[in-house]
Amino acid sequence: MADRKGHDAPPVELAQGIYEGLAGVRLAMRRFLAFSEATLADAQVTSQQYQAMLVIKTSAQGRIMVRELAEQMLLQHHGAVQLVDRLSAAGLVERIPSAEDKRSVLIALTSVGERVLETLAGIHLRGMLKHEPLLAESLSQLRRLGNLDP
Repeated sequence: MADRKGHDAPPVELAQGIYEGLAGVRLAMRRFLAFSEATLADAQVTSQQYQAMLVIKTSAQGRIMVRELAEQMLLQHHGAVQLVDRLSAAGLVERIPSAEDKRSVLIALTSVGERVLETLAGIHLRGMLKHEPLLAESLSQLRRLGNLDP
């Protein structure tokens, strides 16, 4: 079997519990992601927009340059600009001229963006904690069977 780099990976015999643990982790993640997508669709916010708002909220002073947003979102610069354009058109973010560098623009959440993010983050936190037992048990099983340090 070839690994991600194209090298032949030696076959590894894994215990059935490893497969069960991996399946459990994936199930917990898929359940959460399905819940998240439905929640975001109801709020008319895309997953990418929600992630961008989280990145902005957690950045220094709640402001971020597009270049930094692109890096954290794993986007090309022009993709981040388009994302910011959509967030701005929705009234969720604003562009603020940088005090240090007049050529730079910082992106910040608007008061509407802050309220939307707070609501969505609270819903996501509750949803994540709902799926915690399956995720925690699956990860614990993988740690035990994978002979990894605690």
